[in-house]
Formats: sequence, C-alpha cells, structure tokens
Amino acid sequence: MADAVDIAKRFEPHESGAWFHGTRAGLRAGDLLTPGFRSNYLADHVSNHVYMTKVLDAAVLAAEMAVGDGPPRVYIVEPLGAVEDDPNVTDKKLPGNPTHSFRTAGPVEVVGEMTDWNPHPPEYLEQFRAGLEALCREGRAILYD
Repeated sequence: MADAVDIAKRFEPHESGAWFHGTRAGLRAGDLLTPGFRSNYLADHVSNHVYMTKVLDAAVLAAEMAVGDGPPRVYIVEPLGAVEDDPNVTDKKLPGNPTHSFRTAGPVEVVGEMTDWNPHPPEYLEQFRAGLEALCREGRAILYD
C-alpha cells in the first residue's frame, strides 16, 4: 500500500502547468473535444462536459480506465471556455480539489500528446476497477455530469 508521501505526490500538479486529458481515442493536435459524446467510462452515458486535470498521474489513470480498444493515451489540452471543479472527485468525494480535476461545458483543444508517463501496476488497476464495480453493485456509483 502506498504511504502518505506517495499519495501526496500523486496529487501534485505537473511542473509544466499543462492541462491533461486521458483517453483511449487516437487524437491529433488541433482536434477539439466537445461535450455531447459517449463517456470514456460509461458506455451508455453521453457526457455533458469534457474533463481534464493538472495532475499527470490522474490523467494516466483516466486513460487506463477509459473504455475502448486503443492504448491509453494522455493528451495535453487547452480549454476554450469556462472551467469548473469536477464535482465527481472534489467536494462530493474529496475535500477541496486535491486531484486538480476540472471540467468544462465548452470545447477543449488538443495541443499535443504526453508520452513521458508510467503506467499503473496491473494490481492497482484491478483494485481500482473492483472498487468501482462495488460502487455500482451498491447503487453508489453516482455521476455528477
């Protein structure tokens, strides 16, 4: 199990200050991500927002958890509209916004791809998926979108 230092480091914003978006979609610089498409995580949900983070590890996890056949990918993005805290991981579940996770109802432009990242161990991803599946079974998997 990770110690408190590892956990705190996991939530540090990337030194570049960049916004990241994790997915399995193959995108290129200049592509726009817009709301109104299938969620990366719930196949039957059309998302009202585009989600992003300042924390590389959070974007990596998002990419690894995303549905799809492509490899996990982390894009550097730039929101083109107003940005707000992501209520799915902020005050609803974690005090404040320690994951530096945000969302926008506007478009987000892909400006590049971050390729310098480490994947999570398979055991970590299995444990994370098991926790999400338990929330679903218990009826506690609420998406604030």
